[in-house]
Amino acid sequence: MANTTFSGPVISNNGFVGNITGNVTGNVTGNITGDVFASSQSLSGAGAVNLTDMLTSLTTTGASQALTLANGTVGQLKIITHTVDGGSAILTPTTAIGFTTMTFTNVGDTITLIYTSAGWAIVGNRGGTVA
Repeated sequence: MANTTFSGPVISNNGFVGNITGNVTGNVTGNITGDVFASSQSLSGAGAVNLTDMLTSLTTTGASQALTLANGTVGQLKIITHTVDGGSAILTPTTAIGFTTMTFTNVGDTITLIYTSAGWAIVGNRGGTVA
């Protein structure tokens, strides 16, 4: 397939085959076959975990640093991982289901969340303390 440049909305009834290079802005409805790579936020110290990057890599720089996570969009995935240990951090989402906080203490502590119509729900937790 030759290279094709699109501008504006594109609808395909038969699907696309090939590689997409660059950014896709908007919703993708249907199946994606192949690798998907997400963008990453590097957060050092206390602050807001963003909603624009799927992955947040956390560097702690003190004890019990406050992390916030605003409400997302239904179906949105968020992964937060402790990558550099300089203390600990406590994540408090605006709206959560079945938990209030997640504490990151050690490198490798990771939580995977999905946003539902009722708030952030834990998909998986590795090493962190959920309260």
